[in-house]
Amino acid sequence: MNLTRRLVLLPVVFLMVVPAYLLVVNSFKSQQDITQNPFGIPLPRLSVEYLVNALNSPDFSLIKAYIVTALFAVGVNVLSLLVSGPAAYVIARGTRVGHRALLVLFLVGMFIPGQVLVIPVIYVLKTLGLMGTVPGFLLFETTLTLPISMFLYVSYIKTVPRELDEAARMDGAGPLTTFWRIIFPLMKPAVVTAIVLHTIGVWTDFVNPQIILGPASSLYTVTTSVYAAIGKYSTDFTVVYPNLLVAVVPVMAFFVFLQRNIVSGLTTGATKG
Repeated sequence: MNLTRRLVLLPVVFLMVVPAYLLVVNSFKSQQDITQNPFGIPLPRLSVEYLVNALNSPDFSLIKAYIVTALFAVGVNVLSLLVSGPAAYVIARGTRVGHRALLVLFLVGMFIPGQVLVIPVIYVLKTLGLMGTVPGFLLFETTLTLPISMFLYVSYIKTVPRELDEAARMDGAGPLTTFWRIIFPLMKPAVVTAIVLHTIGVWTDFVNPQIILGPASSLYTVTTSVYAAIGKYSTDFTVVYPNLLVAVVPVMAFFVFLQRNIVSGLTTGATKG
């Protein structure tokens, strides 16, 4: 069995390691070395100069792209929690068929690719006058987070005893007060999981900021800044590879640092109650 697992995992590991190897190695190589021998490691000619040039590009500010993307991630996470948290509480505590139907409606969104929604969203945002604006982008990104947030929060809240709600009600607390003061502090694993998944989604998203914000907004995210480095007739790989490396490293570190919380948040609702 162990041999079979290794044989199955080996191609998967290979497919994951090779792109990572190319990304890291080519981030320190010249254009000629990249095009002639992308897998090679010319030790005497490796240089951090290309990473420095990527950070100080005159065409766009990668540091600014980092800040913009981080602010987008914070905004999306806050809006998502404010909307999906109370809604998940109502659905989890509800006993009517309508509550279950509403949950199913949210979960259906997990099976719809975000790219499929771009065209109808463009028409909606144009009608509302939000196309090409930061609020329009934040609203759309927040909408994309709702299915996974509802799935995590509803599953977790169902594991919290209803006696806590009844005790809070006896003390005169309303539904919102009960949720934010009693239930929400107990939802840390699910909330952290949702924050990590949403942050990675916003950080790696390319289609939505490129189309909804557009180059005219002069706001670059870490992914659209990489696209900005690609020319129409030629590509400077000494800019593209360092940009990709700098864009990937933070989100990878963020994921590795919080991976235990992700596993905990995803499994708690399935193993309790």
